[in-house]
Amino acid sequence: MLEDLIGDVVILDMDSHFVLVGTMAEGDHQYVVLEDADVHDLRDSSTTREIYVREIHLHGLTPNRKRVLVQREQIVSVSRLSDVSS
Repeated sequence: MLEDLIGDVVILDMDSHFVLVGTMAEGDHQYVVLEDADVHDLRDSSTTREIYVREIHLHGLTPNRKRVLVQREQIVSVSRLSDVSS
């Protein structure tokens, strides 16, 4: 199912304090690869996960990584950034 998201900007909610937003480049049974991604540790800010994602949706993505390899087993949910409600 993740193959349908290749080329889309997606949000990966992790089972930790991290949220990743970037362009889905590829994936297999073990990893997902995001390009031009923002890796955000919520412990570094006073914002919530929902507010952080809404801000990216409204103001745009500012990548801090060119390429990120993410273990699939740590992903709680995946959604398109375009599916975020304003």
